[in-house]
Amino acid sequence: MKIVVKVGTSTLAHATGRLNIRRVAELVTVLSDLKNAGHQLILVSSGAIGMGVGKLNLPGRPADMPTKQAAAAVGQCELMYTYDKLFSEYHHTVAQLLLTREDVDFPGRRQNFENAMERLLELNALPIVNENDAVATDEVGVSTTIGENDTLSAIVARCVGADLLVLLSDIDGLYTADPRKDPDAALIPEVREITPELTALAGSPGSALGTGGMATKLKAAELVMACGCDMVIANGQRPELLYGIAAGEPIGTRFVGRREDR
Repeated sequence: MKIVVKVGTSTLAHATGRLNIRRVAELVTVLSDLKNAGHQLILVSSGAIGMGVGKLNLPGRPADMPTKQAAAAVGQCELMYTYDKLFSEYHHTVAQLLLTREDVDFPGRRQNFENAMERLLELNALPIVNENDAVATDEVGVSTTIGENDTLSAIVARCVGADLLVLLSDIDGLYTADPRKDPDAALIPEVREITPELTALAGSPGSALGTGGMATKLKAAELVMACGCDMVIANGQRPELLYGIAAGEPIGTRFVGRREDR
């Protein structure tokens, strides 16, 4: 299969903003093994700003735009250095692609992106995609960029014709209520349609370092389901779950893509 995996800041980093070395190492091991098994993998990785916060020893996620941009520029280096080092141990070559809204909205630039992705996969590389947060600033209200990586990962999945999109987050899936507040909240194992009732279940952003909440994940699900791609929300604290997800096991919440054979 062609699988896009999105990993959030809460999975990659400790609350301090510093890299969660054990978690990232486990993630890279599983992704490398899935690639060895014959799957094509694309990683959409959040965490640049969060990593930059830790690297620059800032007290927390900055409020002003220039400091966010600076943190993103520093943190992106940290991310790619780590990924390159860890994937190289399993003899996999990584590639970095940093996008802005214009790269997916304008047909010519989108075609260039799609061509590059197709060729990278043909060359057996593992593309690692992030928004170019040093120049793309929608996360704080500028409407010219994508804004967060749940949506970006859905756009990437559509562009490459992925079979599966996996969003690794700090929650096990979509629940009937917020499980952090309601002990009676139940996991919803499968979704075949995004209804107004489901949309109402979406909450606000969950972590101090991240930007995406359940609302953005439902938006991502709508985008990929429409083109026949499945999407799964699962807990990024357990990267080994990717084995079962790729095998179609009932893990997290699976949003079933609309295909003619279903």
